[in-house]
Amino acid sequence: MDFILRPECSSDHRDTEELTRKAFWNLYKPGCDEHYLAHIVRNHPDFLREWSFVALMEGKIVGSIFTTKSRIRNTEGKTLETISFGPICVEPSLQRRGIGTALLERLIELARNAGYPALITYGDPHNYCKHGFRNGKDHGISDREGKYPLGLLVLELEKGFGGGQHWTFHESSAYEFDPDEAEVFDRTFPPWEKHHHHSQELFHILVRSYLIDD
Repeated sequence: MDFILRPECSSDHRDTEELTRKAFWNLYKPGCDEHYLAHIVRNHPDFLREWSFVALMEGKIVGSIFTTKSRIRNTEGKTLETISFGPICVEPSLQRRGIGTALLERLIELARNAGYPALITYGDPHNYCKHGFRNGKDHGISDREGKYPLGLLVLELEKGFGGGQHWTFHESSAYEFDPDEAEVFDRTFPPWEKHHHHSQELFHILVRSYLIDD
């Protein structure tokens, strides 16, 4: 499959948002919010514009990934800067054909070359463990409450970066949004039917699942 990757530019914005909406619609909830996240994340100080890519096939955007700064902190107050991403999506008719992998691998290469110790995201382990991601618990990284969500996933870029200490993950506030504002934004797109799907039930199970000590 022939496609190219390049950084997203301003003229791509609406097309990328439309693709994101299409990819996530009714997947995790009736409708979706991810296209609104794509819209607002670009204006946040943590947004890494040069590391946010689109995949192009015959001049059409068929995939995208948005990248932000994040950080982890230990009990002694030490902070390590890390990299996070999302939303990442691929045109539904072209999924499982290497586009998402190419977007992620480009980001991994950039983050490793820049000296970041880890890539951290919230996501479905089925999608990321094959790329080397492990649960945060395996690296001593919890959420801010000290828990280990099933979907808190870490890719180690610098071996042993955690030093055997306990860290808490601090995702960028770029992903915080008002649901009412997201709904208003969605009305600027063609109306689509919202409905329930079994993938939403699976998501509800995953986001309420945590790892505990053996």
